[in-house]
Amino acid sequence: MNSELYGKLVFEISREGRRGCSVPVPSDAAGAVEKSIPASLLRTGIPELPMVDEPSAVRHYTNMSTNNFGVDTGFYPLGSCTMKYNPKINEALASSPEVAALHPFQPAGTAQGALEAYYMLQSFLSEIGGMAEFSLNPYAGAHGELTGLMVIRAYHADRGDFGRIKVIVPDSAHGTNPASAAVAGLQIIETRSMPDGTVDIDDLCSKLDDTVAAVMLTNPNTTGMFERRIPEIARAVHAAGALLYYDGANLNPMLGVARPGDMGFDVMHINLHKTFSTPHGGGGPGAGPVGVRAGLEKYLPNPRVVKQPDGSFAVVTHSDDALGRISFWLGNFTVLRRALAYILTLGAEGMMHVGPYATLAANYVMNSLNDLYLQPIPGPCKHEFVFDGLRDKSTGITTLNVAKRLLDMGFHAPTIYFPLLFHEALMVEPTETESRETLDAFIDAMRRIAAEAQSQPEILQQAPLCTPMAHPDETEAATHPKLKWKDLT
Repeated sequence: MNSELYGKLVFEISREGRRGCSVPVPSDAAGAVEKSIPASLLRTGIPELPMVDEPSAVRHYTNMSTNNFGVDTGFYPLGSCTMKYNPKINEALASSPEVAALHPFQPAGTAQGALEAYYMLQSFLSEIGGMAEFSLNPYAGAHGELTGLMVIRAYHADRGDFGRIKVIVPDSAHGTNPASAAVAGLQIIETRSMPDGTVDIDDLCSKLDDTVAAVMLTNPNTTGMFERRIPEIARAVHAAGALLYYDGANLNPMLGVARPGDMGFDVMHINLHKTFSTPHGGGGPGAGPVGVRAGLEKYLPNPRVVKQPDGSFAVVTHSDDALGRISFWLGNFTVLRRALAYILTLGAEGMMHVGPYATLAANYVMNSLNDLYLQPIPGPCKHEFVFDGLRDKSTGITTLNVAKRLLDMGFHAPTIYFPLLFHEALMVEPTETESRETLDAFIDAMRRIAAEAQSQPEILQQAPLCTPMAHPDETEAATHPKLKWKDLT
């Protein structure tokens, strides 16, 4: 393939007079439709479209598609995001004609199968999370966080406790935690972490008072460490009259091991795209179901699906105390279908292996590399781990250089420079779906990069060398992005 030709934008290969289709002469009916459109809405000139033959257009878009990296094309060890392979049968079930043809406003009696599937997923997630009830309405993880915090605000308001206006988050928290709290109208208080990456309980407790509405925690946290003192934290939070919120972004390693509800969490959300088989990235689709402990069910948003005494299913507005609608109808239904298919495929027995296998993979990779990469937190990790760059930093090779060189070796780069606890953070999450051979290949690439950092550091400083766009000027791209194929001003 002529990469120079087909790497160009489709407009750039346009040539006057070329065409890849034959457009029929407008019929009288089409003319009548055009006459019915107000003159102010009609075009006054010919639209500027590329003029290309069909083979060139097909090759252009096919080539563009191969420039994308995804979990279907290679290993995607993106720490904190759980980019695991999702079985294709789940895609088929979610996009089947029977599902695609459904309309949210059709009578419930004509969509009993869909409503039963929805109800089943509510029940399964409640069991998995150790919660009393789940709402599947939120569209994404951050949307779930916002919904959960709104539930917490409604709970305090219902008790007349209007002075609780603060949310405590750890310094290692995902950025969506403080962002969601701010959107919910709450003030953010940061609590620090200990050297082992876990929450400093003394610092946390010193900030608990009657102005705190909730404490948001991720467990395992974003350093990949399990918060062993969660029961103690839960008791302190509840004694202060606040609620404990579970950020479900790292739920994957907990499957088959522990449930947030059993740890003492009151409210949680689940990122279905991180744990239960949904395409991840590219702006969507997504879903962030929210679960609550017993006593908080009435605050979940309207509507919900219920099972009636006769065994049929209905969509109801379930409580006057509930939040208003936070999404159109019942959320992203096809995303929810994927999650249900994933759970039913694994079953209880398969679900018990997800967390342990994810943890085994992470520890295998970490222990195979910690002689060359600095492990700031000693000891075993859970589903992910953080390196603080290379152990030997004498040649000036940074985490960014390492990440870019990985692209040349056929791997997506891990998460870098997060969490902010470590200056050269490089976070890796292998997940449970990768084979031993894939993990070994990644380990070999990381070891080769460490060797190059000593013998040929200039290669790493120039990387990536083999990608469609090699070593771009990131500062220029960020400050002066080119968002048009040509200057139209």
